[in-house]
Formats: sequence, C-alpha cells, structure tokens
Amino acid sequence: MRTASIILAAGQGTRMHSKLPKVLHLVAGKPMLWYAIQAVRALVDLPPAIVVGYQAEAVQSAINEDALFVLQEQQLGTGHAVKCARSALEGRADTLLVTFADMPLLRSESLARLVRMHQESGSPVTMTSFIGDEARGFGRVVRDAAGKVTAIVEQAVATPEQLKIREYNVSAYCFDAEWLWGALDQVPVSPKGEYYLTDVVGMAVEQGYPVESMILEDASEGVGLNNRVHLATVEKLMRARINEKWMLAGVTLVDPDATYIEVEVMIGKDTVIQPNTHLRGKSTIGEDCEIGPDTTVIDSVVGSHVRLVASVLEGAQVHDHVTMGPYCHLRKGAVLQEGVHLGNFGEVKDSVLGPGTKMGHFSYIGNATIGENVNIGAGTITCNYDGETKHPTEIGDDVFIGSDTMLVAPVKVGDRSKTGAGSVVTRDVPQDTLVMGVPAKEKRKLEKSD
Repeated sequence: MRTASIILAAGQGTRMHSKLPKVLHLVAGKPMLWYAIQAVRALVDLPPAIVVGYQAEAVQSAINEDALFVLQEQQLGTGHAVKCARSALEGRADTLLVTFADMPLLRSESLARLVRMHQESGSPVTMTSFIGDEARGFGRVVRDAAGKVTAIVEQAVATPEQLKIREYNVSAYCFDAEWLWGALDQVPVSPKGEYYLTDVVGMAVEQGYPVESMILEDASEGVGLNNRVHLATVEKLMRARINEKWMLAGVTLVDPDATYIEVEVMIGKDTVIQPNTHLRGKSTIGEDCEIGPDTTVIDSVVGSHVRLVASVLEGAQVHDHVTMGPYCHLRKGAVLQEGVHLGNFGEVKDSVLGPGTKMGHFSYIGNATIGENVNIGAGTITCNYDGETKHPTEIGDDVFIGSDTMLVAPVKVGDRSKTGAGSVVTRDVPQDTLVMGVPAKEKRKLEKSD
C-alpha cells in the first residue's frame, strides 16, 4: 500500500500583515513549511506534494527539499487546494496524508500513528483533533450521543452552540485516495465562496462509514498559526521542545527560558550553555564546552573543551581547547586552531590562527595566515584593504607581534621574529629578526636567548 502526502501551503496569511508568505515565516530558524515537510518525509513513498498559491515562486525557491509543487491559482478553499494535487497523485498512491504548512509543532510520530489508525480502521477518512480552551480559528468536531464523529464545522459558519465545543480539528487527515478524489467533486460551495475539505467528513458519515479521530496526546502539537501572536507562541513552544531534547541528551542549560537553540544545531554532551546564548543555523558545538553568557554562534563549528564568553561567531571554525572573550567577533572564514586564546574585543575574518597562538585585546586580523605559538599584542591590526583589493598577511611560527603593530599587507613575518610596540610593518621581515619603528626597520638578528 503506497502512501502520498499533500501539504497545503497556498494561503497568503493576511492576518500576519506581512510581505512574506505565512508559510515562510521562521520558527526556530526554519520556515514553518520546512517542519511540515520533515514531519511527513519518513511516512510516504513519494516526494510530498506541496500546494502553493500566494507568492508561489518565492515559496518554491525558499524550500530546498525534494518535493512536488502544485499550483493553486485561485485560493478557493482547502477542498479546492487538495483537488489541485489530483492530476499529480491520482493512481500513484492508495493512502493520502493531508496536512497544513502552518502547523510546525505537529510531530512525525503523531502522523505515523494517524496513518496506522487509518489503515486499520477501514474508513475512507481518519482525522486528528485535540482538546483545548483556545480555538485559534479551528473547526469544531461534532459528535453524536454515542461519541461518534458526525461532522467538522468551520468556525466561520459554526452556530453559537457549536462554538462552545472544545474539541478542535487539527487539519491532519488520512484518506483513501480513490474515495477522496470522488468526494471532492461533491463538496458544495460555502457561503464564503470556498470549498472546505472538512465537508468530506460529513459525506463519509452520510455514506455510512465510521470516521475515526485521533486525539493528540500533546495538545500543543495542534497549535496553529494565524498571526504574529501565534507565531511567538509557537516559537516559544518549539524552543522549549528543542531545549528539552538537549537537556535529556546530556547538555546543561543553566536557564532554558533564556537559551535560544535553533532546530539544526548539534551539541555534545557535558557542554554547559549559559543564559542569553543563541545557537543558530547549522552550528555544531563539541563536548565539555562552556558557551556564554551573551554569546551568539551562527553557522559555525566549535570543537570540544572550548570556552566562549560574550562573543559572536559567524561562519567560523573553532578547534578544541580554545578560549575566547569577552566581546570577540569571529567573522566568515575565521579559523582558530587548537589552544588559541582570543582576548577581549578581538576580531578575526578570513584568517587562520595556528595552534597555541594568543591574540591580545583590541586587535583585528583579516586575510591572514598565522603560525603556531604566535603572540599578537594588544591593538595589532592587519591593514589588509587598500580601498580596492584585500591583501594577505603571513606570520610564521613563534613570532612576537608587539602592541599597536600595523601590518600593512601584503606582508610576511618570518619564524621567530619580533616587532616592537607601535611598529608599522610595510616590508617582509626575515626569520629571527627584530624590527621597530615607523616604518619598521631591522634592528638586529635574534639569538635563541632573545
């Protein structure tokens, strides 16, 4: 039995008051549509069919996933949206799993349970619901005296009595595919001029089929998203879910309510995350680290036994046993090899600092390759940009760069050389050489005792 998925993502989301399609608003660093795709990925035999409409090209280009995009040219309701996928899926699957892109908290495990229930029920439709106190615009699940589902009534057309019902339709369904395609042809137009997918539930009941409803064990999975208030609620719930996962995996979050970890981040065990830390993108943190407080790591790789305090990393690599901060900034292409120490207010971009190198405070290193066990004094700057082109700086092993040294690129400093404080180095410095002054000049050759 083959299963296919339809994800409805065509709506504009007018209550978001945004130029961005609703399904592209971010939750824990990823568009909410991304979560809908991940939730069904392992459950289906075909790439998900995503029904797009408003800003369809923008939605399609933003999602780098194996999926089939189906266009709903006019937004005429959820029933019409599902029908738009008919030509792409009819005859290719026996079971259809239909979900909505604006429900990022719905877990794959719950949908797997829904599919199993459906395939065991013999009914043409199996639905999902939750019990709660806040409607959020969801339709009400109407049951008869025996507790059997008889209909789903959309909030917009519900009677005052129906609005009191506390069981809400989650809008996640499993259908017998052949039955659904026929039923959609019979869906009547609503007073709003739309065709509601929920009407097929009543059709199944009228045809004498029992309709099963899987009530979510965790009602938070049913939290949908219609406006920015809902977005903040979903973000908080997703963040709590992510934080709980890492704490159960052996990571210490000193204050989970003040810790922000995006969904694709990876963290090693026995790492401690201090408050007001933001781990974003595809960042990876090793074991036995202490990150924060007040630290942001974006799309960066951090090794093990690393200490980062009040610093920002963007597209950087930090190897084992590095210490950084406070107030350091690693920009794209920065690589700190094992045992590097970066003092406060240091900035590195497109540069490699070799093992054991120490960089003093208030320094900037850009477009540089620096060897092992180098001492970079406070106030050192690589003057790498001449207004048109960026130039490289190369510093060998065991070099001592004095405070307030200006290294005017392109320039090389040989192994074991030294620069005096306040030097402006405009020419290459040979190995084992002391240079000083403005511009820096050779003073003498250095012996091992120096």
